[in-house]
Amino acid sequence: MSSLSLAMLADAADSVGWTGLSHDTLGIVWFGVLGVLLIGYAILDGFDLGVGMMQPFVARTDEERRLVLNSIGPIWDGNEVWLVTFGGALFAAFPEAYATIFSAFYDALFLVLFGLVLRAVSIEFRSKLETARWRSVWDHVFFGSSVLVTFLFGVAVGNAMRGIALDERHEYTGGFLDLLSPFAIAAGLMAVALFALHGSIFLMLKTHGDLQQRVLPRVRIAYINFIVTFLVTTGLALWKTPTTLENMATHPILWTVPATLGVAVIGVKVAHNAKKNVAAFALSSLMIASFVALLGVGLFPHLVRSSVIPESHSLTVFNASSSTKTLEIMLLIAAIGMPLVLTYTGIVYWTFRGKVRLDAHSY
Repeated sequence: MSSLSLAMLADAADSVGWTGLSHDTLGIVWFGVLGVLLIGYAILDGFDLGVGMMQPFVARTDEERRLVLNSIGPIWDGNEVWLVTFGGALFAAFPEAYATIFSAFYDALFLVLFGLVLRAVSIEFRSKLETARWRSVWDHVFFGSSVLVTFLFGVAVGNAMRGIALDERHEYTGGFLDLLSPFAIAAGLMAVALFALHGSIFLMLKTHGDLQQRVLPRVRIAYINFIVTFLVTTGLALWKTPTTLENMATHPILWTVPATLGVAVIGVKVAHNAKKNVAAFALSSLMIASFVALLGVGLFPHLVRSSVIPESHSLTVFNASSSTKTLEIMLLIAAIGMPLVLTYTGIVYWTFRGKVRLDAHSY
């Protein structure tokens, strides 16, 4: 057998592994897995980031501020596991995209990490002293870090849709300020409005009495803010990133994603007006899931789109993925691990269901 035939056999063995899936198919599967992980994080950490943003507007007394804080007390750190898992999966499945993203967004990611650390410290340190000034400082840190992290996540999504300046080596050639385009800023503001709405609806579920009555009008204000930022961001997206609609034009079935988003946006308002808080939260979660799905539809097959020469300088699920064997092993780990994570998450949320109450172990 010639050396050329051996090389062809080796390539074939690498392109189709023991799962029977080709290398390209495995890349598409992992694109979907990353989407699921991102949906989980956006829904779960989205509401506790939103709670942090709503605290100054709904809580008047120290007891009420503690109630707001303890509405997420048992679950906030577990929610962030989804983000860590997303990062690990991105590194394993698409290492080149991981390297490009972390080098291009290094300053922004450092600010995100700084915000997440400050937020965790504010939650843990707030109740260590009973002085008003001490607690006020950490309340402000809790609010500010929640806004900062959410805004930067939105900016990252905006840049993912718009594309960034990548050269032929897939290295970012721009600067930090280049990431703050009008569209990216609009996406960041929409993320803040979206998570604030999601968090306020969650507070409707967890609070009662006068505190819940003060949350009620804040849901309406958050909804209006979201609608305004949503319309502005959508308009800029259609103007600045017309490629967003390419996949939907080619595959009309994908129009079900924005249709689902539209139904969820309207449904949140209807459910809230009917005082059906569980339904409102479920529809808010569906709204966030639809946004992430719409991001995936707009991006595919890109992981990092180049704004310079998209055809050759972009990173896709096909040219940035790991080997077939790596993708298969990771898929096996995900098939075992994800049901366990979902089961654990379900048990935790079921255990701490109902209205929040303060006790000796509360923050």
